[in-house]
Amino acid sequence: MGGHEERDVARQGFDVADAVPVVLDPQGMVTSWTGPAERLLGYPASEAVGTKLADLLTAEDAERVPELVERGREDGGWAGLMTARHRDGRPVRVMVRITPTVEQLGRTSLVALLSELGGAPGWAMSRAVLEQMVAGSPVGIAIVDTDLRFVWSNPALEQFGGGPAPRRLGLRFADVQPGMDAVSVEAQMRRVLETGEPVVGYQHVGRVRAAPLRETAHMLSFTRLDDDRGRPMGVYYTVVDVTEEHRARQRLDLFDRAGEHIGRSLDITRTAQELADVAVPELADYVVVDLLETVLRGAELPPGPLADSDRVPLRRAGHRSRHEDLPRTAVETGEVVAYPAGSPPVRCLTTGRSWLQARLDPLAVEWAVGAPGGREATFLELGLHSVMIVPIRARGVTLGVTTFFRRRHHPFDEDDLSLAEDLVSRAAVCVDNARRYTRERDAALVLQRSLLPRRLPDQDAVDVSACYRPADELTGLGGDWYDLIPLSGARVALVVGEVPGHGIDAAAAMGRLRTAVRTLAALDLPPEEVLAHLDDLVARSARDEGADPEGAYGQSVGSGCVYVIYDPVDGHCAMAAAGHPAPALVLPDGTVGFVELPQGPALGVGGPPFESVELTLAEGSTLALHTDGLLASGETWAVDVDRHRLRRALEGARASLDECCRSVVEALVPARPYDDVALLMARTKRLGPGQVAVWELASDPALVAEARRTATRRLEHWGLGHLAFTTEVVVSELVTNAIRYASGPVRLRLIRERALVCEVFDGGATAPHLRHPRATDEGGRGLLLVSQLAQRWGTRFVPDGKIIWAELSLAGVAE
Repeated sequence: MGGHEERDVARQGFDVADAVPVVLDPQGMVTSWTGPAERLLGYPASEAVGTKLADLLTAEDAERVPELVERGREDGGWAGLMTARHRDGRPVRVMVRITPTVEQLGRTSLVALLSELGGAPGWAMSRAVLEQMVAGSPVGIAIVDTDLRFVWSNPALEQFGGGPAPRRLGLRFADVQPGMDAVSVEAQMRRVLETGEPVVGYQHVGRVRAAPLRETAHMLSFTRLDDDRGRPMGVYYTVVDVTEEHRARQRLDLFDRAGEHIGRSLDITRTAQELADVAVPELADYVVVDLLETVLRGAELPPGPLADSDRVPLRRAGHRSRHEDLPRTAVETGEVVAYPAGSPPVRCLTTGRSWLQARLDPLAVEWAVGAPGGREATFLELGLHSVMIVPIRARGVTLGVTTFFRRRHHPFDEDDLSLAEDLVSRAAVCVDNARRYTRERDAALVLQRSLLPRRLPDQDAVDVSACYRPADELTGLGGDWYDLIPLSGARVALVVGEVPGHGIDAAAAMGRLRTAVRTLAALDLPPEEVLAHLDDLVARSARDEGADPEGAYGQSVGSGCVYVIYDPVDGHCAMAAAGHPAPALVLPDGTVGFVELPQGPALGVGGPPFESVELTLAEGSTLALHTDGLLASGETWAVDVDRHRLRRALEGARASLDECCRSVVEALVPARPYDDVALLMARTKRLGPGQVAVWELASDPALVAEARRTATRRLEHWGLGHLAFTTEVVVSELVTNAIRYASGPVRLRLIRERALVCEVFDGGATAPHLRHPRATDEGGRGLLLVSQLAQRWGTRFVPDGKIIWAELSLAGVAE
């Protein structure tokens, strides 16, 4: 193949009709130089032949020649833009195409086709048509060669940085637009060159030279340009400014994030911190949230002016910085910052309107002075240059202010202020909800604690310890309660219960149920009867209120309760439950078990009658009565697993009863429990044989005098001789009534504990009634005398009869 044929073959893949052929040897040395080449670059053939192609180019492009010659020889060709040196020294921009060819003698050579960009008719026509097509397009368009050097670009590309189109020619993408993360963009171009697969809709977010402080977003698309043989010649790409769409999407993302992260709890400080966390870094570099003290307490906001002094105190509720160099002198969460009257934060508080200063003078920020450690240092050290202050307003009330600062970004504008106001307004509702909840929770907690026993009464039947832990604020305060009620005959009643629901209504319902239980306990009824009466009370009251769940007893429907009676004289224990977990029992040797207690229905819902279980407890046994919050995690109650956990906690508790109670709660209950937890632990005691005296009496009136004498002797033995006369009167009246109105044997029992208890048993089934006799009546004064002499008296029924009892005070008795 001749030299002309070689040049024609090389031209076939080139777009420009008047390309100038130059033949090179495999080392890049010019072996053939034509007249058009001389006219293009000014070198005669005598000077050009034998010269390296690199010597005819500028220094930068000359360095690339060895690599390009090697690529042309191995890869089948290369095309791109280069700058040649004219003989007179001026640069000439040329399109170069290097193609391998084989001469007639089998030698391999290279043909380099050169075409001046500014002068070739074909190029001029192509460029004119192309520029005319895209002259008015807002889309930036450019063509780069296989080395990613600009070959052509339209005027619209100037808005994306890099200057006018002529200044870009021959430069790499990274040279003209370094701010657009050239590494990632050029990586996309190279991938397109290698694979031939176009990339459409590649979004890049960053900053360009035209707006170094403002974040911009661009949508780029890349397409490879091939010659007629399918070999890559370069990349055609377009750039579209999608900054506004990006900012709109960021705004929506910020709101989505705010909805997801702000208000996850009903804690005021945590909600304020969540607002600061969401705003940084998407909206600001540094954010502080300051709230009024009354807001943090959950109190109602005071009417009138915020303060009469020169400074308005606010409390820092949250802050967040994008940078780690926040000075240690900045106000920390929980500290007080006092703003001068008339300062921008105070004006925002009083007027309810936002304040924006795009360019902040850090030396003229008097309103920032006065914080602990000198807050003015924050602006100087951080270089904060732009600020927005947005009042936190909800339901027509200003709760505080949120201050946004920027350090390196472009200054805040009205769009940023609008975004901040929307964000803060959403967070303000959450803050106000948390404030209202805090107020209601505190009120409910005060109510509940006032309804719970401040201290458990002193008695000799059991050692007792109780622990109560309210629920997490998201769930709300519940209606769990516990109680210890002294009964007649030195016995005690242990009660633990819970009301469904949360809040003040649950606390009030709990108070009503506790009062009802104490009233029923005073009747000395067995456990199953106490629960039966309580169930009837709840159901009947709910019906009377029209089954209103918000009514006084409507809230109580579905409540649970366990009622236990323990007698320290003989260790007898009886208990019944209504929709409540059975107590755990720790024996004196440390063995832990659970009472096999028949489960009755919850209060007020109806169902089968309640059943009780009776057992005898050894001295030193421990009963653990608890609500289901001690075991249940969430809304499920896995009985076997939870009982195993409780058993392990009780087995590991070997300290005092108070420490044991606390350790069990700490082991089983998280710091912020899902439900209220009440635990009542009672360690049984027995009265000694010397504290109880029992006499069996025949049904004979003549034995009344003997009963008085016997009781007097026992009192002398106990050192209670000064109570002999009072006791004789009580014993005489009670024994006389039993013999007169009942049949069968009579039993007299005296118990010495914190009071002197006098009990008389008979087989009768009727209870005596206190009378107020007239002056002319011959009888009926016995029980009246007993009621006047005793602290309290009453009647309780047992399976084989009844017991009339009276308690006499031991006040003044020396131990």
